[in-house]
Amino acid sequence: MQKRLTRYEMLFTLGFLFMLVCVVAAFFFGVQVGTAKVENRAEMNPLGAASPAKPFAYQQQDLVSFYHTVYLPFREFQSVWIDSLDKLESGQLASSSSVLKELGQLARRKGLETEAAQVSAASPLLVQARSEYSRSLSLIAEAADNLRKSAGQSSLLKSIEADSDVAEAKRLALLAQRDFYAAMEKWGSSVDPKIPGDYKQPAVLELSKWKSLPLTVKNKLIAELLLNRGKWTTYMPHDLTSRIDQLVRSGEAGKLKMQSMNAAASLLIGTDAVRSGDFLAGKAKLYANETLPQLPFFIPVVN
Repeated sequence: MQKRLTRYEMLFTLGFLFMLVCVVAAFFFGVQVGTAKVENRAEMNPLGAASPAKPFAYQQQDLVSFYHTVYLPFREFQSVWIDSLDKLESGQLASSSSVLKELGQLARRKGLETEAAQVSAASPLLVQARSEYSRSLSLIAEAADNLRKSAGQSSLLKSIEADSDVAEAKRLALLAQRDFYAAMEKWGSSVDPKIPGDYKQPAVLELSKWKSLPLTVKNKLIAELLLNRGKWTTYMPHDLTSRIDQLVRSGEAGKLKMQSMNAAASLLIGTDAVRSGDFLAGKAKLYANETLPQLPFFIPVVN
């Protein structure tokens, strides 16, 4: 005769079975939740691959690469263009037709160089500047061909000054220059939080305020000034920046009762008092502690 379970044994058995049911239910619930999470991740990333890390914008290497592959080819052309027109004006070149032919060919070669340059998509100002430099060179090449066919020797310089393609090419080049210096400003902000990444110039920028601005900001503002005034020059924006700072530091700005950056720039531009290389000549004295990208036009040549 089988022994009947006691009440205690019965309760123990029922309790054990209940725990077993709970454990099994919890297991299947966990599996269901885990499966749902995996499915959600798969929907968000159907290829199952990790999202690539977004590259940093306006790195030192981006600026250096742009300088060598885009900015320098354009500056080389610009230097030849300005020098050739100066020689035509002074009568040092006999044939204007051959000069324009050579300038057009040079503009096309330099344009191909800039178009082939690789510029980081993470730095949109540099991408934009490359496009503007390329379009500028293309317009000048077309203008040189048209002027060579239509303009006479005596009226060539006037025709160049009045040509709409040449005017637009200069505007695009100055716009590209401003964008390049704006990219340097953003680089400065990325390495030093005290440097604004997009400083907005007030209607009147007092020299007292100008003095306290970081150099990358000053240079961007001067590039904007040259763009707004349509000044296509052999000197660079930082050369004019340096001359303004020298004027302030020497006390001459105060003696002349100058209050604003625009007034100082107007005096220096109007009196032809800025030269290529002025920045390098005054760098050690004026900018020993300034933050600048390591670009060749900021570095003195050691003989």
